[in-house]
Amino acid sequence: MSSRIIPVDPFDYVVFGATGDLSQRKLIPALFHRFIDQQFDTNSRIIGVSRSEMTTEEFQAFAIASVRQFVDATDIEEEQLKEFAGCFSYIANDVTDKDGWAELDDALRDDPEVVRAFYLAVAPFLFEPICDYLATRNYWTPDARVVLEKPLGRDLESSIDINDTVAKVFREDQVYRIDHYLGKETVQNLLALRFANTLFEPIWNSAHIDHVQITVAESVGSGGRSYYEKSGALRDMVQNHMLQLLALFAMEPPTNFDAGAVRDEKVKVRVVVRCRQSAVPAKPRWAWWAKMT
Repeated sequence: MSSRIIPVDPFDYVVFGATGDLSQRKLIPALFHRFIDQQFDTNSRIIGVSRSEMTTEEFQAFAIASVRQFVDATDIEEEQLKEFAGCFSYIANDVTDKDGWAELDDALRDDPEVVRAFYLAVAPFLFEPICDYLATRNYWTPDARVVLEKPLGRDLESSIDINDTVAKVFREDQVYRIDHYLGKETVQNLLALRFANTLFEPIWNSAHIDHVQITVAESVGSGGRSYYEKSGALRDMVQNHMLQLLALFAMEPPTNFDAGAVRDEKVKVRVVVRCRQSAVPAKPRWAWWAKMT
């Protein structure tokens, strides 16, 4: 198995919550890596939207500072960084105030060949007003994408409400629910370790594996991440990041590696988890993960 860089056509990428910690620490550095790998070029636009009062020049400086802080210096060439920053523009907008909604018309291109993607790097309670904003201003297009950053609500009821709200504007095949933890190289390598390694694949079962330990060891604390005060580590880490890792360890081999097939096998793992929590007898091939600590 090997990675491939697949160039994409020009796009308009709108990031809501563009001045937040997630954008600064994860999203902008990731986009820079895609840029230097020539997956996209300066014909694409990255449009930041947030409540902060900021000019486009200041936002470009924000992007440059983000790259310098969170990207290895050996990967940075000044000319490339300057070109990358030139893709950025900024619009101050408070989506919770309909009377103060800013227009994206000048930033978005009216070209059917240019795909629009909307990345919601904001708290879940802002998903509804943002989708309302996109629909009311007719920024939705038939091939647009919307990316929802976890957590998707505080509980099952609020998660259902969020999905219903988004579905009023976007079709299911336009919605991407993102857990950025899955982009980590070590996590990505799990599938190759399990299914492409002839040494491990035949013995990856309860007959040969006694237990698995998943350890969360982060150097970054909750300081500066205000959502932690309401969500807590359980909602932020366990019910998404950790369960995703559990699913990758315990899932049966999918019929293929399309997103739908992988998701279906992950869902089976979670169904078994719920059965065990409900004291319903369930003994899958992967019984060893029940000992996970």
